[in-house]
Amino acid sequence: MKKVERINVIMRYINNRAHFTISEIMQEFNISRSTAIRDIREIEAMGMPLVAEVGRDGGYSVMNNSVLPDVRFTDNEIKALFIAFMATRNQQLPYLKSRHSLAEKLLGLLSENQQETLVLLNQLLLFEGTNPHNPDLLDLSDLPHPILEKLIQILLLDRYLLITIKEENEIKSHAIYLLHLYREKGLWLIEGFNLKEEKRQIFPVDNLVDVKLYPKKKRLGRNKILEKLRKQEEVINLVIELGPRAITQFKKYHPLKLSISYTNPYQTTAILKTFINVNNREELNEITNWVLFLGNDITVREMPEAVIEMLQERVSLYCP
Repeated sequence: MKKVERINVIMRYINNRAHFTISEIMQEFNISRSTAIRDIREIEAMGMPLVAEVGRDGGYSVMNNSVLPDVRFTDNEIKALFIAFMATRNQQLPYLKSRHSLAEKLLGLLSENQQETLVLLNQLLLFEGTNPHNPDLLDLSDLPHPILEKLIQILLLDRYLLITIKEENEIKSHAIYLLHLYREKGLWLIEGFNLKEEKRQIFPVDNLVDVKLYPKKKRLGRNKILEKLRKQEEVINLVIELGPRAITQFKKYHPLKLSISYTNPYQTTAILKTFINVNNREELNEITNWVLFLGNDITVREMPEAVIEMLQERVSLYCP
């Protein structure tokens, strides 16, 4: 039996008895005295109200009028949860009010010592987005876009959406099959397959005016969508491998339609694969400027001749 499983079983065993001894725990679970003592101490650290009884036949009993909480955490699990809450402050996450009430409920389950530990952690640890001169002050940016929660609720029902987007001075509607909803560079982004233009597109959530389900009669099947996406990926003409410095540059700036795939668990190397429309002069200029911005920590595996020529032109301006 694994340790976590054993401790949970011991807790149920204890909670069903008015009194128990270390010897009983050793015999019942076939463990050594030292293991039994360590398990009891860990159970106490979780907040289970045990009272030690001294004397030759002494043991432990559960404090009267105390109820064992349904959810139980180890000290390290509590720290992990609390730090996760701290790290996501000022991140424009959905369900912000629920996140606050959840934190309050978790604190209510903890012992006084555990709460003091979390107060100390809150004083010592600062994360990105925290005001170092007033750490307890939440920035107004902590509030997410008001339509984000509505979008997520609809997504839980269906991924075929009709989204209304504000584009410059125009309001446009797009029928999409949502592929991903993700956050990057401080923005929530929708990656979807445009059902009318039959191509992958990215839309900032901040530009959303409205979102609703797209009528079923007008939908393209999911398998057909995935097949069209695969065919589009086959025409990839730009492949770049990025090292750690280039990844840092990528995070600072990149065109919205581009994304990278990390190639190791430490996220220090990555690869980018995409299609560049060389007939679109504006796109060609943007990609050329961006490749120069990445710096020399890249390895080009494939690149259109038009991009190479434009890069050479730009370099010649500095090295005549």
